[in-house]
Amino acid sequence: MNVLLFGPELYFLGAALIFFSLTLKRKVQVKADYRIALALAAGGVAVSVLCLFQQGELFFKAYKVDLFSQIFKFALALGFFLVITISHNLAQIEERYHAEFYLFLTTTTIGMMMLVSAVELLTIYVALELSSYSLYILVPLRRGDGIDVEAGIKYLFIGAVSSGFMLFGLSYIFGATHSTYLTEIMPKMAQLVQSPIGVLGLLFSLAGFFFKLSVFPFHFWAPDVYQGAANQVTTFIATASKAAAVAVLLRLVALGSSYGYNFTQVLVMLSIISMTLGNLVAIVQKDFKRMLAYSSIAHAGVFLMGVLTIKEAGYIGAVYYALAYLVMNFTVFMVLSEVAKDGRDLKIVELAGLWKRSPILGLSLILGIFALAGVPPSIGFTGKLLIFTSAMNQGYFWLVLIGAVNGTISLYYYLRVVYAAFFMDPGDLPPVTVSFPTRLLNYALVAIIIGFGVFPDQIVRLAQAAVKTVL
Repeated sequence: MNVLLFGPELYFLGAALIFFSLTLKRKVQVKADYRIALALAAGGVAVSVLCLFQQGELFFKAYKVDLFSQIFKFALALGFFLVITISHNLAQIEERYHAEFYLFLTTTTIGMMMLVSAVELLTIYVALELSSYSLYILVPLRRGDGIDVEAGIKYLFIGAVSSGFMLFGLSYIFGATHSTYLTEIMPKMAQLVQSPIGVLGLLFSLAGFFFKLSVFPFHFWAPDVYQGAANQVTTFIATASKAAAVAVLLRLVALGSSYGYNFTQVLVMLSIISMTLGNLVAIVQKDFKRMLAYSSIAHAGVFLMGVLTIKEAGYIGAVYYALAYLVMNFTVFMVLSEVAKDGRDLKIVELAGLWKRSPILGLSLILGIFALAGVPPSIGFTGKLLIFTSAMNQGYFWLVLIGAVNGTISLYYYLRVVYAAFFMDPGDLPPVTVSFPTRLLNYALVAIIIGFGVFPDQIVRLAQAAVKTVL
């Protein structure tokens, strides 16, 4: 076996063992642990880049390594690294649990990396559970007024329900096709989706990934978990886990070249409801993280729009948008984490006068917010343009129109954030100091948001090559 085929997973497994050894120390050394975590996270990005063009199959062909999976493993490693960079001040997590925080963040990354390469139903399920259980532990790690425990319980219960639905759906698919390998299920897909058991099996199987993406009706956990978890944990859930869910969802939906009418209609309805519900409820939110939670529900509808086209162009748009969403969403959460250094839940009004209190954070915030809103020339605009164009070419005119209307609605609550940061008087709010490394990170994120929005060719070509390995 070529070790490089399993390179990123082995590296993060080794990192998890190192973090486990750190949890056994009697004396807590927060700064030393952070430096080790940062070095290991940077190494993870380097390893994922070195293994980017590996191809092959492992574990009796239940595990496929191709450009599609490796791109998302790089995205996960990058997301892990970015979250570690803002974890220098884990104010709401007790110092004795910092090593455990790094450990479970690493194990959930391993689970997501396995998820994007899994091409066998049980392997997919086990990988999804590995990534989920680690997050179930991370959410209630925050010390606070009890909202962290409530959020952790809700996340666990709704996750368990969606996991049960998924396992039930997988059993239907196995019962109908007598196989757990996607390559053997694929030729039978055309007949499978014509039967009720096939449609139910597919929809129930997708429940686990809808839960990760916070698609309606598996979205109820998002606002409470976003608000209840520590800022760094929320950042990871809002960025890396979304990319993993999109990857495996694309691989699953690519099983067949065409689906039955009912299945496509279900995806259309879920896309419309998720976009509309997320945007309308986000308007009335005063807590910044809750607003971003409902924003993520709306963006899940956009991802579904790319998936249901079942064509190369839609998949390219979905891959591009997944990578773009990771960057622009992290940018906003990074600003939130820097402003709320004590780990508190940030109200939108507490962003008042941010451009005066910290010009670089104000710049990052406005670019991140405008990218999420799809304002040109950001990467968010380019991603939505790719998805909307693909959906339009497939005849989903009304869906694209509803998506455009929802984009207009989203501008209202996004502009509330911009108004607070640039037009409200800061009053007695203190200035925000930004360290030199964080300043460099801000400049890099700003360059990526604008640079790849104006010149998306390289990412699009890479996404196109990746999608061809799946379709």
